[in-house]
Amino acid sequence: MHSGTAVFVEAETAQRPTVLGLIVSGRMKPDSGEVAIDDAPDARALRRRVALVDAPDVSEPHGDVLLADVVAEELMFAGRFGGPVAVRQELERLGLREFARMPIGDLAPEARVRALCELALQRPGVEGLVLVSPDRHGGAPEGWWRIACELADDGAAVLVIAGQAARAAIAAHPEGWGTGEVMPLRDWPGEQSPGVAGANDAEEERA
Repeated sequence: MHSGTAVFVEAETAQRPTVLGLIVSGRMKPDSGEVAIDDAPDARALRRRVALVDAPDVSEPHGDVLLADVVAEELMFAGRFGGPVAVRQELERLGLREFARMPIGDLAPEARVRALCELALQRPGVEGLVLVSPDRHGGAPEGWWRIACELADDGAAVLVIAGQAARAAIAAHPEGWGTGEVMPLRDWPGEQSPGVAGANDAEEERA
């Protein structure tokens, strides 16, 4: 995971994507190995510079909360005033003003991903995103993957953790992986999957 690149990693089951997201973003200590940022193991720097986005039961907004209220809260996290005018301006910037009164649980997957990711990037010091299980919201995976690539093209480091079906759908799409990369996860006990593969071990598929 590095600035200016979107990386897809595959992780299945209900718990594993969130656990991986917590580890990568410095919010959970792994049983073995370490997670480094700028070549140094520094969990505090990871937490400050990498936002954990939409992780089930950890950082996902409650489905009944209105989009406008989610935006107001995120603006406060970013150290900005979250009043009605600021919220309206932010929704206009995101192209989502018409959905202000919609519960975020009813928002289309692509709109949800764009809103939560772009808002997270406004927090002071945040340079990277770990987006967890966007495939659980349905829709076409290539839509939210395209957004991840766009955010990376603008300079962010983006890690997307999703399942095998999403990976297959993106790979089958005519635009495929775009400017992003795929890194398989391996060596989890009893199956072929995760522990973040090192640079020499990763079998990366590039567009």
